[in-house]
Amino acid sequence: MAFPVEPDPVKMLVAVLWANANALQMVLKRMVEIWGNIDFQGQDHLFDMTNYYESEMGRPLFRRLITFQHLVSPGTIVEAKLVCNGLEERCRGSAGRQVNLDSGYLDHNKIVLASVKGLGQKIFVGQGIYVDLVARYRQGRFQPFEWTFPDFKDGRYDNELTKIRGVYLQQLRCLQSDAAG
Repeated sequence: MAFPVEPDPVKMLVAVLWANANALQMVLKRMVEIWGNIDFQGQDHLFDMTNYYESEMGRPLFRRLITFQHLVSPGTIVEAKLVCNGLEERCRGSAGRQVNLDSGYLDHNKIVLASVKGLGQKIFVGQGIYVDLVARYRQGRFQPFEWTFPDFKDGRYDNELTKIRGVYLQQLRCLQSDAAG
C-alpha cells in the first residue's frame, strides 16, 4: 500500500496580459508585496491570437511571463488564482479589466494554469477554481496539448520556459541539499 507524500514545491508562474503600462506596474508591485521578489520577467510578447480581450483592455495587447523567487506548494494554486482575480478587479477601468492574470506553476515536467472556467479537460480543485494542464516536458522542451492556448503552442515562450525550468531545478536541488544535510 502506498502512502500519500507531499509533492515537491513548484515555481509559481503568472502570465500577465496587458495593454496599459500603468496597470501592469501596479499589479506587479502588488504581486511582489504578496508573493515576494520576482526572479524572472520575460519579454513582452505581442498577444495577437485573438481579439477577445481588446474591447475591455484595448490594444495592442502584450503577454509577459513572470515567476517568483520562492518555491511554493502546488496546493496554493487555488489561493493564487483567487488573489489574481482580486488584483484584476482592483485595477479595473471603465471598460473592464486592464490586466488578465493567468496564474499557475511550472515544475520539472509540466505547466499548469488555473482558471474559473470549467471547460473540457479542466479539473475542479475547489472554491470555483479549475486547473488546466498546459504542457508537459518531453524531448528537451515543454510540449503543448491540443487544448493549450495558441500563444503557448506556437513556441514564442519556449526559451523563457526553458530558462524558468532551469532556475526551478537549481532551486529544487538547493532545497533538497539543505534538507539532506
